[in-house]
Amino acid sequence: MNEERFVLTDEVWVLLAPHLPGKQGDAGATGKDNRLFLEAVLWRVRTGLPWRDLPADFGNWNSVFRRFRRWAESGVFERIFKEISGTPDFEYAMIDGTIVQAHQKASGAKGGPQNQAIGRSRGGLTTKIVALVDALGNLANFVLLPGQAHDMKGVEPLIDGMAFDALLADKAFDTDWLLAELDARGASAIIPPKANRKFLRDYDKHAYKWRHLIENFFAKIKEFRAIATRYEKTASSYAANWHLAATIIASR
Repeated sequence: MNEERFVLTDEVWVLLAPHLPGKQGDAGATGKDNRLFLEAVLWRVRTGLPWRDLPADFGNWNSVFRRFRRWAESGVFERIFKEISGTPDFEYAMIDGTIVQAHQKASGAKGGPQNQAIGRSRGGLTTKIVALVDALGNLANFVLLPGQAHDMKGVEPLIDGMAFDALLADKAFDTDWLLAELDARGASAIIPPKANRKFLRDYDKHAYKWRHLIENFFAKIKEFRAIATRYEKTASSYAANWHLAATIIASR
């Protein structure tokens, strides 16, 4: 297999290798070729193809899939992302939501789709991702919601415990409780007021222009086909895809 764009570069591998479980010196069994396994998962996240179509060079597809599920369930991909992305630059933060189509085969997990952040909206089965990025447009955190959920449902868990000087968001986030929360923190609300506001408060229109950075991030991560369309039945597996793709973006 010589499709280099699906393969981790040596520079990226050097960054990731120390943070993977099962390496030499770790307690327990040593993982079988962590690099090849991670490249297999990355291939699948980039292409969005079924696990059964994994090229034979990566090994048995079912073994790779089961290992991926173990790592996803135990939060390995999230830990790798946090280690690689480092401390966010929270001179200001930006928050926004995006929605993706969920493939029909993504439904059927135990507990029903609603418990796996899959809902129904105008486009059919969908998942909503509400993300928080830092002042450089780098992902800090995200939450998964059923597609029909309002973006505001993702705000509280994303900003809880986060310290930033200002929050940039579009007018969908113009709610009294969020404005009060930001005021109590001493953080600026760079959020345009909704048209139905009785009193149209002012906001920093120049700083608001930087909100394009979160749109840029969504555009980058949706280049990964298993991000742009959700094929995973479980929220933990789809979140693992996001964490791996965001890790690769942060490593560039």
